Amino acid sequence: MQAADVMTRDVITVEPNRSVSDVARLLLDKRISAVPVVDAGGKLIGIVSEGDLLRRVETDTVRRRQGWHALMTAGWHLAAEYAKSHARLAADVMSRDVVTVSEDTPLGAIADLFEDHNIKRVPVTRDGRVVGIVSRADLLRALVAAEAPTDGGGDADDATILARLTAELRGQKWARSAGAHIEVRDGVVHLTGTVLSDAERTALRIAAERVPGVRRVEDGMAPAAPRVGM
Repeated sequence: MQAADVMTRDVITVEPNRSVSDVARLLLDKRISAVPVVDAGGKLIGIVSEGDLLRRVETDTVRRRQGWHALMTAGWHLAAEYAKSHARLAADVMSRDVVTVSEDTPLGAIADLFEDHNIKRVPVTRDGRVVGIVSRADLLRALVAAEAPTDGGGDADDATILARLTAELRGQKWARSAGAHIEVRDGVVHLTGTVLSDAERTALRIAAERVPGVRRVEDGMAPAAPRVGM
């Protein structure tokens, strides 16, 4: 799936001369965590998030640096903090280095951006203009929509189930070190052998449970014996 498949197309934006209090009210009223800032031509120039409004003089949450910490902080950094905590307009509090994606960006790449940049939503742009926005909630909705029925492919025979599970594990690097033995009887997957960790045990069980046609998974695996140092 791509950004265009899940993005919200009716995007709420603000102009750079919008007041900080108006932006804060908009975030609360619309229950969103960030809002793109666009110029008169509709071009994306920044974004204001909840994080940009956490340190404010009005709420007495301005960062106060004391002692050596204050002395060691560069003057430009202190000036930037002051400007952001005292500014009245969106243009002065917005983040200018906006992480964006295109309409054909895969959801996996968007999830990577969310984690790497610790953000909750990302604007979707075309020729510099905002055409949509993808949030973490949009990925959750995609998950719900794509969830396969638990009994999907229930008519699969044991050989087909085993072939599907084997193919899945063959593509997983972590499964190469596991010493699991797999048998399928009447739709029940029996896992025996050894595993190096609880994480491997859990991953093997989940891989088996996701194969269409599996009725149940019987976990008979044991921890591998620790290696004795020479």
